[in-house]
Amino acid sequence: MFETLQQKIEQAIRKVRGLDTITESNIEEALREVRRALLEADVHFTVVKQFIEDVKKEAIGLKVRGKVRPEQFFIKLIYDEMVKLMGAEHAQLQLAPIPPTVILIAGLQGSGKTTFAAKLAQYLRKEKKLLPLLVAADIYRPAAIEQLQLLGQQAETPVFYQEGLSPVALAEEGVRFARKQGRNVVIIDTAGRLSIDEAMMQEVAAIKEAVSPQEILFVCDAMIGQDAVNTAKAFNERLDFTGVVLTKLDGDTRGGAALSVKAVVRKPIKFVSVGESLDALELFHPDRIASRILGMGDVLTLVEKAQREIDEEEARRLEEKLLKDEFTFEDLRKQLRIIKRMGPLRDLITLIPGMSSMLRDVQIEDSALKRVEAIINSMTRQERQKPELLQNASRRRRIARGSGTTLEEVNQLIQQYQEMRKLMRQISKNQKRFGKRLAPPPGQMDPAALMHGGAPAPRMKKKKKRNKLRGF
Repeated sequence: MFETLQQKIEQAIRKVRGLDTITESNIEEALREVRRALLEADVHFTVVKQFIEDVKKEAIGLKVRGKVRPEQFFIKLIYDEMVKLMGAEHAQLQLAPIPPTVILIAGLQGSGKTTFAAKLAQYLRKEKKLLPLLVAADIYRPAAIEQLQLLGQQAETPVFYQEGLSPVALAEEGVRFARKQGRNVVIIDTAGRLSIDEAMMQEVAAIKEAVSPQEILFVCDAMIGQDAVNTAKAFNERLDFTGVVLTKLDGDTRGGAALSVKAVVRKPIKFVSVGESLDALELFHPDRIASRILGMGDVLTLVEKAQREIDEEEARRLEEKLLKDEFTFEDLRKQLRIIKRMGPLRDLITLIPGMSSMLRDVQIEDSALKRVEAIINSMTRQERQKPELLQNASRRRRIARGSGTTLEEVNQLIQQYQEMRKLMRQISKNQKRFGKRLAPPPGQMDPAALMHGGAPAPRMKKKKKRNKLRGF
């Protein structure tokens, strides 16, 4: 996500290293690089112009004080302006005071409306504990209804459709059906076209008039750059939508739509789609996206992903097993499956601050996790629970044949596992020696730990108050 833009801005930041004071003359070259990076990312030229002017106005005259480097000042300025550009904070979905809440999905054909509708249904069901209903109002595209029904099954959400009804009638009947069935959210998937036309606009406007939706979400393909902004403007003039959804943000997108659409149409981006699976939907947080663009990672999103997949009680049991030296290959397999559910490995690594630039030229493949899981699956249940049995060479050869890997890969995994157990034994000994926990309990992350590489922040000793009268 935003890799090209991130690299270009990193080059611009290098231009201000070593400066004592940021002036109009010495910052000009860096701003020129930023301008070029934004234009190449397909950010709207009027947005770029205003962005550069705002950064320059804030930057000129800043003096570098203490141990803060000039590029850190510059990064902070760009970060603040990017957050302001994309919206100061996350925009929540508006729910109706009296159910059902009606959400109308609009956009061009091929932008990912149908898939997003199912993703939204799953998000509302799992995260908000709501009962959504999908309405198939796209009667023109071949197999659109079948696609939504299939996705609805995956999202565990019913799909309403009646043959012979017009899109407007389908939307109205869908809302009535939701009330009867006790469904508190109705998501209407409308038809799209290959380009903007009057017939499509009239139909979507008629559906809006008929069901009075609380939310009208415009689904926008982030890969089409400037055209995404132009299309958003056209839809907004007719529908006055309430929010934008950026799809295909995991593809070869340059990020221009994310930086432009809010400034041009004055409507917030509410969701971003970062993959094909129904779980690949993220809330749009301007500060987090700006942090990713500047290569600063996104720890909060990483933590949220982990919290969704990891049960707190299970995490406690795992911690106890690690510290008691009872961690087995069975436990390792469970953790690998959790990591796989969280998303592609490279995407997870880039959420860690600094890792995006460090691993830019390193090939990271999810197939490595699959090979490890295949090796563990080829072990017998007894071998997974008693790893000491794997000292037998014939067992290792059998596992290599069964998993389709080499004996060297099996040996390497077992060696890494043994090294991890040695490390955990040492941590357990230290805990017993010092009589205290070395890390906060699961689910209670210490914010200060983020500043110390994930370890608990050092405790500051309190100074004893001296009694001046008694000379203590």
